[in-house]
Amino acid sequence: MIDSSDSHTRIVIADDHALLRQGLKQAIESAGGVEVVGEAGNGRAAVAQVEALGPDVVILDVDMPELDGFGAARAIRKAAPSAQIIFLTVHRDQDALNEAFELGAKGYVLKDSAVSDILSAIRAVAAGQYYTSPAMTSYLVGGKRSGPLTGETGIEGLSPTEIRILRLLSEYKTSKQIAAELFISPRTVQTHRAHICQKLQLEGNHALMKYALDHKRDLA
Repeated sequence: MIDSSDSHTRIVIADDHALLRQGLKQAIESAGGVEVVGEAGNGRAAVAQVEALGPDVVILDVDMPELDGFGAARAIRKAAPSAQIIFLTVHRDQDALNEAFELGAKGYVLKDSAVSDILSAIRAVAAGQYYTSPAMTSYLVGGKRSGPLTGETGIEGLSPTEIRILRLLSEYKTSKQIAAELFISPRTVQTHRAHICQKLQLEGNHALMKYALDHKRDLA
């Protein structure tokens, strides 16, 4: 079950492939506790559906006609800021992942594992957490290993930007100070911090700072 309460998690799915939308809808609704209240085949229709229906979660294909998923997400953030966004995509590169989370998305699901991953993604974002397809994380870990960092710490799964943020945290810098140093917004720093916690399986308000201090030598 997605939600044990009486209320259902309401979903809008936007993808230009009708068969994929159908498969996702069946997978989602088979779990119970969740309802697909709307579907769209392009980005503009997705924004209209969200404005009309006010869903809890929006599943957006990145590559859609008329308005792509990133453009739709920007519009949705303004029209329905409480709606949680999960991107659906074939893109495995770090830049696309970073852009997705910088836009305020909570989930990033690869299309080739969408049916199996989508329920886990919905559970995570409905609980206010972040979710990335395990295949995506494995791909990045395999391609982004850096210098002396070893598998003993778990740091090898982080991107260069995430490692730099950890290093700055180990110097007791705040998110505002990190943002100024990296020329990004404090909100983007918070997004990176949340994603680091997901990758390292850290929980609790001070867990990330403790991790950064404990592994300061590895981050040097």
